[in-house]
Amino acid sequence: MNANQIINMIIRQLTRRLVNKGVDVGIDMASRVGKSRDQMTDDERARADSQAKQGKELAKRARQSRKLTRRLF
Repeated sequence: MNANQIINMIIRQLTRRLVNKGVDVGIDMASRVGKSRDQMTDDERARADSQAKQGKELAKRARQSRKLTRRLF
């Protein structure tokens, strides 16, 4: 292996990690859209919490399927 291949391998790994972190942050931000917690009623807060939990679970499954797909190909 020459130096160029090693550098490319490292850059690809770093890029993949940064993109994955960005996607995760974006999914988390999208699951928290709406009013601030101070402005919500108790019912709205409970509903928002359950929706956020479902969104995070969905994101977790999406990450798992992404990892599985990457392993297959």
